[in-house]
Amino acid sequence: MGRRKKGDKINGWINLDKPLGLTSTQAMAKVRRILNAQKAGHAGTLDPLATGVLPIALGEATKTIPFAQDRLKTYEFTVTWGEQRDTDDSEGETIAISDVCPTPETIEALLAEFTGEIEQIPPKFSAIKIDGQRAYDLARGGEEVELKAREVFIESLKMQHPHPNPPPQGRGNNKGMTSSDFIMTCGKGTYVRSLARDMAEKLGTYGYVSALRRTAVGPFSEKNVISLEKLEEMGDKAREALLPLETVLDDIPALAIKEGEMAKFRNGQTVSFVARPDFERLKQIGLENDHIAIAMFQGRAVALVERKGPNIQPVRVFNM
Repeated sequence: MGRRKKGDKINGWINLDKPLGLTSTQAMAKVRRILNAQKAGHAGTLDPLATGVLPIALGEATKTIPFAQDRLKTYEFTVTWGEQRDTDDSEGETIAISDVCPTPETIEALLAEFTGEIEQIPPKFSAIKIDGQRAYDLARGGEEVELKAREVFIESLKMQHPHPNPPPQGRGNNKGMTSSDFIMTCGKGTYVRSLARDMAEKLGTYGYVSALRRTAVGPFSEKNVISLEKLEEMGDKAREALLPLETVLDDIPALAIKEGEMAKFRNGQTVSFVARPDFERLKQIGLENDHIAIAMFQGRAVALVERKGPNIQPVRVFNM
């Protein structure tokens, strides 16, 4: 007989406003404790020095985490110019200084080079694994870390309200800027710290991320975000903050199924859509061959299913 899991069976998402200073894992653990949930996971790591949208999946919603991770994300961040830090953010130690502070015009002219599909080398202080070990563990241990460039996607990158600031005495000219604010929408695996480092290099100076906030992950945004403090205050009513499991699946087809089909999917069985009315159901929702849909019965998510010709087979079954 298996060991009974501690906590309650809670299914859904919490769109957490992660506070400064906590790791994503620590923030997730706090949410799990507040809701007394059996199982939890998060979609998209935020550094301790970053704040903002951190989707927390509970229970059966953890099966949909990959769909959240693949969605576009939006960040607002500040780059401080003229200084390089070993972590590429304000947590690290200064390792180089430049007296070059870029102007708004030179920064604006550069942004197009960092839009679209670009190659990016992740920061040495990152969670990427090298021979089974995290890069940040190796870097903190004094080992030389070499990470390969990889392709990432940046949908848009804009500088916000540029306000030139006189640089410190002896550094740059009065037309330069000591820091700049940006807003970026990007795909999975994009590092803001790498972007700041690479932009600075192109501008002939150094730079690091001095402030970072994530404002959106797919359907999760600041409009429906909730803080740890608010969840704590809600007490027994904290579960009212739960968003449905299917929140992150809003961009895939929804297939309404019958009771008999639901029973088969729950048992891991394939359902054949060979009758003309059944084939029309697939056509109406635009479910193409080899594509994924969410099977719904009376408004409840039953399973993620995949079409293989006339056959619909379950990929992930939700035990709710």
